[in-house]
Amino acid sequence: MKLSAGFIFIIFLYCLGCADKAKQAEPYVIDDHGAIVRMDTTKKEIFLVFTGHEFADGFEVISATLSKHDIKGAFFFTGDFYRKTSFKELIQSLKKDGHYLGAHSDKHLLYCTWEKRDSLLVSKSEFRTDLENNYKEMSYYGIKKENAIYFMPPYEWYNLEISKWTAEMDLKLFNFSGGTSSNQDWTYPELGKSYISSDTIFNRILRYEEKYGMNGFILLSHIGTDHRRTDKFYYKLDSLIEMLKDKGYSFKRID
Repeated sequence: MKLSAGFIFIIFLYCLGCADKAKQAEPYVIDDHGAIVRMDTTKKEIFLVFTGHEFADGFEVISATLSKHDIKGAFFFTGDFYRKTSFKELIQSLKKDGHYLGAHSDKHLLYCTWEKRDSLLVSKSEFRTDLENNYKEMSYYGIKKENAIYFMPPYEWYNLEISKWTAEMDLKLFNFSGGTSSNQDWTYPELGKSYISSDTIFNRILRYEEKYGMNGFILLSHIGTDHRRTDKFYYKLDSLIEMLKDKGYSFKRID
């Protein structure tokens, strides 16, 4: 059957419209390894996210700061974090205050080598079992998997295979937006050149914003860090929020 040029053009416009709708439905920036690394870049919105595995010393400061500014953050904890008895009250408090609580793996596994990212260190079965155990711990707090589909991988390190396995579990692989060093707030002086001070992180965030803007930015830091880091970045969170608000940004919950 021969189609007319006009009919073909109508089909083209229809497909173009479908593509536009799909784009509008999920306005994410996806990196080369399949993870969401930035939200809608057309809006002056920033998403504050925090991870936790062993430490939670910043809970009171972070919680009070977010409450002061009426911000709902996103907290991604490992199964080990969720099952730790001493963290029970803080987890319940975050949930009660309306923050997003998500998964960060059960045992904080390293999925692939640092040197060769496509070389997996876990099997598909190990990956699934570990993540399912994370969600099992979350269920004890009334957090259902279908209500916590954003998953931040341990070490924030993954590859396309991990992204594929995540999607097969009806979850969205998700990572921080790069360029500010905020994720290095866990470092401490004994690490030598790897250590990054809180002043440096703070200034890098502001320089990044001035140069590139932070629309849809996913800003990651930690709910707690090793005691060897006495220079805690969470003490600067209040000032950072104030300065970014003055620049016209609002802060949204990740979902």
